[in-house]
Amino acid sequence: MPMLSSDVPIPTLNSLNTSAFDYWTDTAQRTLLFWDALRERGNDYIEHEQSGKPPVLVFDYQIILDARKFTRAANYALAAILPPAGCIPTDLNKRPFVVIDPRAGHGPGIGGFKMDSEIGIALKAGHPCYFVMFFPHPVEGQTIECVTNAERLFLDKVNERHPHAPGKPFVIGNCQGGWALMILAALAPNSVGPILLAGSPISYWAGVEGKNPMRYMGGLLGGTWAASFAGDLGNGKFDGANLVNNFEKLDPGNTHWSKLYGLYANIDTEKERYLEFERWWGGHFLLNKEEMEWISQNLFVGNRLSAGEITIDGETVNLRNIRSPIVVFASWGDNITPPQQALNWIPDLYDSADEIRDNEQTIVYFLHEQIGHLGIFVSSGVANREHSEFASALDLIDVLPPGLYEAIIRDTTPDMPGLSFGDDKHVIRFEPRDVADILALGDGREGEKAFELVRHVAELNQSMYDKFMSPFVKMFSSELTATCLRNLNSARLERSLISDSNPMLKALKPLADMVRAQRKPIAADNPWLKAEQKTAEAIRNSWDSYRDKRDAGYEKLFKAIYESPLVASMSGYNQEEGTRHRSNDEQDEKMRQRRAEHECWFEQGSVETGFLRLLIFVASGNGVIDERPFNGIRRLMLEIGLDKTVSLQQLKATIKQQTFLVRMDEQRALSGLTVLLPKPAERHRALKLARELLELSGPISAEKEGRLQRVAHVLDLDSDVAVSKKKAVRAKSVVPKKVSK
Repeated sequence: MPMLSSDVPIPTLNSLNTSAFDYWTDTAQRTLLFWDALRERGNDYIEHEQSGKPPVLVFDYQIILDARKFTRAANYALAAILPPAGCIPTDLNKRPFVVIDPRAGHGPGIGGFKMDSEIGIALKAGHPCYFVMFFPHPVEGQTIECVTNAERLFLDKVNERHPHAPGKPFVIGNCQGGWALMILAALAPNSVGPILLAGSPISYWAGVEGKNPMRYMGGLLGGTWAASFAGDLGNGKFDGANLVNNFEKLDPGNTHWSKLYGLYANIDTEKERYLEFERWWGGHFLLNKEEMEWISQNLFVGNRLSAGEITIDGETVNLRNIRSPIVVFASWGDNITPPQQALNWIPDLYDSADEIRDNEQTIVYFLHEQIGHLGIFVSSGVANREHSEFASALDLIDVLPPGLYEAIIRDTTPDMPGLSFGDDKHVIRFEPRDVADILALGDGREGEKAFELVRHVAELNQSMYDKFMSPFVKMFSSELTATCLRNLNSARLERSLISDSNPMLKALKPLADMVRAQRKPIAADNPWLKAEQKTAEAIRNSWDSYRDKRDAGYEKLFKAIYESPLVASMSGYNQEEGTRHRSNDEQDEKMRQRRAEHECWFEQGSVETGFLRLLIFVASGNGVIDERPFNGIRRLMLEIGLDKTVSLQQLKATIKQQTFLVRMDEQRALSGLTVLLPKPAERHRALKLARELLELSGPISAEKEGRLQRVAHVLDLDSDVAVSKKKAVRAKSVVPKKVSK
C-alpha cells in the first residue's frame, strides 16, 4: 500500500471496498442480533409478568413476615436473604442489615440484583441481611399509614431475631425508600441503628438554577391533580409506568439513542448486562390512588416532611426525633436526586451545626463526583468502595459525637500511619462541617420561594379537580379501560410487541442463531465503523442540545409564572402565610432540661469515662475523626476484656454524654478530669494513650498539641509533655534529608 508518510497509509479503492463489505456484513449481523436482544427483553418481561413479578434479586430469600396478612394490610413483606454458596456463614450476633427498596414505579430488587451490591457487601462481611419487598398490586384500601405500620413491625421482628447484636439494625433506604425510612426512624427511633439514605430526595424543592428541571414539573403541570387524574383513569390505581416514563424523559438522548446504540454497537458483550437491567427497569408496579396522592401532595409538591407538617396515624413526624446517625450518600452525577435534594432538609431543620449537636444528632454525608442515580444502589464499580467503607465503619459512625460531618475516603499509601488499624485499601475519616457548607453546595434558598406559590396553586387546582372533574372521570373508568390503558403504555407496549408473542417475529430467533454461529466482529479500525461512531456521537450531542434547550425553557416558563406577582394575587396567595416559621421554643426547653440533667456528671464517672472525656476534649478542636484511632480503642478494649462489660451502645451513650459536658462547660469538664483520674499513674497512662491514638491518623496538629498541654497542666503532667516533645524532635532529626541533584 502506498504511504503518505511512514505512519499514515493512503487507503486504496480496493481496501475501501473490502472495508465497506466487512462493515455491511457486520452491520447486518449486529442489526439482527440487536433485534433478537430486544425480543429476549420482551420475553423476559412477559415471563416476569406471568410469574407474579418476584423481586429481581440474585439471592435466594425466605419471607419472614407478609404484611398482606396483617390487620392493617399492605402489599409488603420482610424477606431474610440466604447467603449464596461460597459466601461466609451469617453471624446472627452481628448487626443486621435491612434494605428498603424504592416503590417508585419499578418493582423491588435494585439493592440486590447483582452480587456486587448493598446486600452482597453485607453478606460478604457475615451480617444477617433482610429485604423489605413489595408485590405488584396494592391491597384494597392500603394507605401510606398501612405501609409505615408494616415497616415498624418488620423492624420489631428483625430486632427480636437478633437480641445479642451489638447495635440496632443498619437500615438502608434507596431513593424513595429514603423518605419512608426517615418517617420510620422519626416515629420509632429506638428500633433503628444507623440509617443510610442512598440517592434519597427529602427536600424536593431544592436544586441549582440552570439544572435539575425535574423539580419544576409539578408547577408546570398545575400541581398534584394530574396524579389524581391518572389514578382515576386507572380505576383507583396509579400506574408506576407513568413515573418510569418521567424518569426516561429526563435524559432523552440516553432513552432514545445512547442506551439502544450502546447495545447495538456492543452486541457481542453488552447483551447480558442490558437484559439484566431491563428485567428490573421494565417491571412496573401499581399504587393505590390514595397512596400516590399522599406522596405527591406531601412530598413532591408539598415538601412537608422536613417542615414537620406530616402526621401518621395522628402522630406528627418530627425528623428531630431521630436518634440514630444519619448517613447521606449523594452524587453530583445524579440527575434524579441532586445533592441539594438529598441534603437541604438539614438547613430546614437546623440553623447551625451547634443546633445539631444540641439535639444530640449525628449526620454524615458523602458526595460522589460522577456516579449516576442507579449506580448508587447497585454499588458496582465506582460506588463499591463507598458502600464497603460505610459498612466497615458502622460502629464508628454509631458512636460519632453529635454533629455534622462529611465523609472523606482516601486510598492508602505504604507510608500512611496506623495502617494496621484500618482497611488495606482505603481509610475513611469524618471532617466537621456546618449548615452553611450544605447551603454553599447550591445557590442558597432564594430559588425555593416560588415553590410556596406552587403548593398554594396546587391545592386550589386539586380542590377543583376533586369537586368538578374526578366524579366524571370515575364514571367512565372501569377495570377494563384501566387495563387497556396500562397495556397501551409505551413502556409496556414496546416490550410485548417485540417478543415471541408477536407472530411476525417468528423468523427472528433462527436467523439470529445462524448469525451467532458465524459471527466475526469487525476490526476496530474499520473506517466505516469509525464514521458510524462519529455519527452516533453527533446524534447524541443533538439530543443533549435539545434536552438543554428544553430544560432551560421549562425553567424560564416556571419562573415567568410562579415569580409573577400577578399570578400570586390572582390565586389569593399571601406570602407571609406561605412562609414557614420554625419555632425553637420546644428545642430550647429540651436543652434546658438536658443541661440540668447533666449538671451532676462533671465530677462523676469511671477511669474509662475520664479517658474518653480527655480524648473528646483534645479532638474537639478541629473535630476530624479518623477510623484508625477508633479501631485502636476497640482493639485495646478487646485486649483488656473491657468489650465484655461495655457494649457498643454503652460506649455510644458515654461518648454522647461526655461530648455534651465538654460543649456545655469546657473548663469545668477539663477540671473534672482530676476527679475521674485521681491517681498519677492513671493520668500518665491516659495522656500517653491519647497521644498514641491520635498519632495513628498522622502527625498531631499544633491545635491538638495545645489541647494536650492544657490537659497535662490540669493533671500536673507538664513533664510528660516535655518528654513527648523531645521524642518528636529526636524522631524528626533521624529522618534522612533528600539529596539534592
